Amino acid sequence: MKYREVATKLHKMGCQEIPRHGSGSHRKWYNPNNGAIVPIPDWGHKDLKIGTLRKIIRLLGLDWEEFKRI
Repeated sequence: MKYREVATKLHKMGCQEIPRHGSGSHRKWYNPNNGAIVPIPDWGHKDLKIGTLRKIIRLLGLDWEEFKRI
């Protein structure tokens, strides 16, 4: 799954992207429900690995099954 697909799903689940202040290949996401902030790699055309995705979802305090359904 590419970064854009992940970003779309996270928006639908209520998370917000924190604006970038500089360069780099990671973007920070914020879950307002629990205050969690997690960096997510934005590698453009490359897919994020399933283990990386699961860890991101867990750190944001979201449900993996719900993430897959969206």
